This record gives sequence, C-alpha cells and structure tokens, in this order.
Amino acid sequence: MIRILLAEDDRVMREYLTRALERSGYAVSAVDRGTEAIPLLENEQFDLLLTDIVMPEMDGIELAQKASEIAPDMRVMFITGFAAVTLKAGKQVPQARILSKPFHLRDLVLEVDRLFEAENASLN
Repeated sequence: MIRILLAEDDRVMREYLTRALERSGYAVSAVDRGTEAIPLLENEQFDLLLTDIVMPEMDGIELAQKASEIAPDMRVMFITGFAAVTLKAGKQVPQARILSKPFHLRDLVLEVDRLFEAENASLN
C-alpha cells in the first residue's frame, strides 16, 4: 500500500485530505506542522510527502528539502493557495508537483493516482 505523509496546518483541510486519500486506498499519516513530520520521516518509510507550503515553525519547502535528505526517493507534492509561494517552491524543489488551492478533493486524488500510475507503468 502506498504511504503518504500529509503536513497541513489547517485541521479541517487535513481531515478532508486524509479521508479522501484513505477512501482511495492510500495509507495516510497526518501532522499539523513540518517539525512534527521530521521524526516520522526518520523512523518510517513514505512514498509521498504531501505538504502545505505556508505553515508555522517550518514551511513546506524547508520540510521538502529536509525530507529529500532523509528519504531521497520519496516524491513530493505541494498544496498552496499562494501564487508567489508556488513560484518559489518550483524553483527550490523543481521535481515536486504543485497543486494550487482551491482544488476539488477528486483533483487531488487524481493527481496522486497519476504520480504512482506513471511509476507503476515504468516498472512493468
């Protein structure tokens, strides 16, 4: 089963995203800040880091950079509502996917599905 680490500081958004992804067959561990994600990354294996960019203590870009040191093969997807932040994320973590808010939960699930379908297709 594909494992996703979700870092999102907005409780309602975090719960919606977790539910939508779990209903689609993904295993989700959710945290409310980047600093809470680091110990999980160090002790568990995840296939995808799905992170908001603007969060207290540690933003999603910094989290993604630390995550790539800990787990270089893990994929990264940012979610954000700020266009300027999207540009910064694209420059600092160029291999990451970026999904801009607002988005429909179905769009998020489709984007995650696409990420892993491409990987599965290359394995076959």
